[in-house]
Amino acid sequence: MKYPVYNQKGEEVKNTLLPKEIFDVKENPDLIYQVVVSQMANRRRISAHTKDRSEVRGGGRKPWQQKGTGRARAGSIRSPIWKGGGVTFGPRKEKKFKKIIPKKIKRKALFMVLAAKAKENLLIISDKLKIEKPKTKEIFKILKKFPCQGKNCLVALPSIDKNLILAARNLPKIKIIEARNLNCLDLLSFKYLLMPKETIKIIKETFRK
Repeated sequence: MKYPVYNQKGEEVKNTLLPKEIFDVKENPDLIYQVVVSQMANRRRISAHTKDRSEVRGGGRKPWQQKGTGRARAGSIRSPIWKGGGVTFGPRKEKKFKKIIPKKIKRKALFMVLAAKAKENLLIISDKLKIEKPKTKEIFKILKKFPCQGKNCLVALPSIDKNLILAARNLPKIKIIEARNLNCLDLLSFKYLLMPKETIKIIKETFRK
């Protein structure tokens, strides 16, 4: 599968061959859905937490005697029916949302999304992606010349490049990720995928095991 390669000036300089086993996979929306739902569930963080009667401070002694007062029986001032008492059936941190998906399925879904990006011309391959200084305006000038100009774009690098990471972190519609960490959720969260040519080799080595 031939695909155009651009330089940093946004000019098409040559073509490259995309691996058929990665970028020419038949799409299965149900499988992609399962993987995305599992990734969203695994990233979920629970912040809401209420205390039950065993966790609320105080209430160690019986507020009044069992009989003879004319009032209802009470064993603790931290009962759920008392003000300041514990909460019944409230949200708890112990709840688990984790979903386990086999690696083969996650890998196959990733290839499907990559193939869809290539078929819809939402994949942009550059011969290189380098800047000398970690300046936001430098990376902005480069991205401005690609088809992803003004659109949200995921940049997949073959390895960590501190200059690019520091330069792009102030751009709201740009996210930089290492090729070995590519996943369906991030790919589907961004319209375009931009990557240097070397990234294809890393994807092949990492996921085609």
